Amino acid sequence: MKVKGFLVNAALLAGAVASPTPDQAVLRQPTSVKSGHNAIETGEGHFSQWSRATKREFLIDWPAGRSAEWTIVQGNEGGDLDSMAAALTWAYHLEHSTANTSNPVKAIALLQTSTDALDLRPENKLALENARMSTGHSDLLTIDELPEDPETLAKDIKGIVLVDHPIALRKWKNAPVLGIIDHHQDRGVNETAEPRIFEKVASCTTLVARQMLDELEKLPEEYHLPHELLELILGAIAIDSDGLTDEEKTTEADRTTAQRILERSNWRKSDLDDKMQDLDEDLGDAKKDLDGMGLRDLLRRDWKGDLVDTPSPRTPTVGLGFSSIPYSMDEQIKKTEFEELFDWFAIEAAWTAGTGTDISVALNKYKIKDKHGKKQKIREIVLVVRSDVRIDQDQADDLFKTVKAAIDNEPTLKAKPWHKAGELGRNRMVWTHERSDAGRKVIRPIIEKAVMSWD
Repeated sequence: MKVKGFLVNAALLAGAVASPTPDQAVLRQPTSVKSGHNAIETGEGHFSQWSRATKREFLIDWPAGRSAEWTIVQGNEGGDLDSMAAALTWAYHLEHSTANTSNPVKAIALLQTSTDALDLRPENKLALENARMSTGHSDLLTIDELPEDPETLAKDIKGIVLVDHPIALRKWKNAPVLGIIDHHQDRGVNETAEPRIFEKVASCTTLVARQMLDELEKLPEEYHLPHELLELILGAIAIDSDGLTDEEKTTEADRTTAQRILERSNWRKSDLDDKMQDLDEDLGDAKKDLDGMGLRDLLRRDWKGDLVDTPSPRTPTVGLGFSSIPYSMDEQIKKTEFEELFDWFAIEAAWTAGTGTDISVALNKYKIKDKHGKKQKIREIVLVVRSDVRIDQDQADDLFKTVKAAIDNEPTLKAKPWHKAGELGRNRMVWTHERSDAGRKVIRPIIEKAVMSWD
């Protein structure tokens, strides 16, 4: 058994803790543990204690055959602050709002990123430090710490709740979807989920926090909301709404929910706009601190991938993955060892080989100054189709043409070939375009539609 990484030997754990004593089931007072290279410092405060205790109980229950008692709350695999805060908030609410009922819920937040990838989002690291969580993210359950693969675990657990994601990843398809709270487009699935909330707001955490407060205020007696959780919520809303200043993204729901949370926090005497802008500035500065990252880390820090169905009887599914990178292609090339185009694609190929991806799409964005000194947002789309995972070379050639045509023919993009497009190899393409809102939410449906029509 490895405590920090929670790499659990099932037989050992089953024998050792199948019948935990009362003091095994909950954590004692936080302590500092410093021994060897896996040393951690246990976090301070109620929120850290709860998160750590919940993770411990889940890993005790699994080998004891009690997985069916658990609800897993999961965000998207990109693992941004919004997704993380939303999952942690709703898991906390599910457990505490039912604790004194005849049907208490065991709920745990699952971050669908690996432990070593959490710090690739510096804003998350800062937010968790501010929330006084344990070092090494040992309070949090990450995808690489699950004691068995999701396909198997999905059959055993009570179900999942999706936050900041409209549809379960294919590996969780066998799990009942008990609830969905999301600010993306409704895919029209899991109609019986409760709650089932789709609403356009800047931050999904807004919807989760609003639902939590609405239900909390109807309880006979309110449970305790730790200030660290409240501050984490405010940080997530702040960074997604630019401190409530982005008029295109920020809604009345974002503002009113943030105000309700603020009034319960240790910042209750602060002005809402001042506090949200301060949070956005601090977290935003951290978010931009990526200069020391190499290309592989940039590719995986905001990676979202899943299987997509096709009409082809030969290849009924293909793996599609997206990365979002705040640097131009030219800047990314400079981050490679040889600072040349071939090296970018070599690193990309090594990453996608490990993820089993057939089609990878890098969505780059950056700003330049025009002749008047005004900043202009530029976006790039990098498309690569592999022939060594699920499809052969002929299929890869045809699939590449299909997806490329979808990008070329999308009238709202007005995509133009990148200045070095002529140097690209087989089944590779890079475009530039100036549609400012065309991130993953816009590009992914275009490409998925093309793949689902490919035969």
